[in-house]
Amino acid sequence: MTAIVPDQVDEKRRRLLIVATGAAGAAVAAGAATPFLVSWFPSARALAAGAPVDADISKLEPGQQITIEWRGKPVWILKRTPQMLELLPKHDALLVDPESKAAEQPPYVKGPERSIKPEIFVATGVCTHLGCSPTLKKEIGAAIPPHRYASDAVVVIGEDTKGA
Repeated sequence: MTAIVPDQVDEKRRRLLIVATGAAGAAVAAGAATPFLVSWFPSARALAAGAPVDADISKLEPGQQITIEWRGKPVWILKRTPQMLELLPKHDALLVDPESKAAEQPPYVKGPERSIKPEIFVATGVCTHLGCSPTLKKEIGAAIPPHRYASDAVVVIGEDTKGA
């Protein structure tokens, strides 16, 4: 075995190997970092999910409601009847903010109608309590379903004893 002495070292080859090793290391680091950096940007699907959605309301009849999807949530578009508009001020005592002056509302929906056009109501159809989507009930139906007790421990919903 012979010892390497400084006068036998090929400096050109050493520089070439250092540069090549550095370049290969940089290429591997860039290849490994690319998926991580790309994950920071939203996908095309995510961008499309947040995009505006057009809804044709030209054929809506008074009292009719349509539901469209925007950002994965249902959005209700309701064409109010004149009777609905007349009833709006009568509910002021039940509302915390009847004039819709709270900061949560966009500035273009101020007032009791909470809409740009009073006859068209647009709202996200998601319950703030549990996140469900309630349905519009134009007429208030019976709040108590027909039912009977089969025993002290069993109640049968959807069947009554016709007054017995």
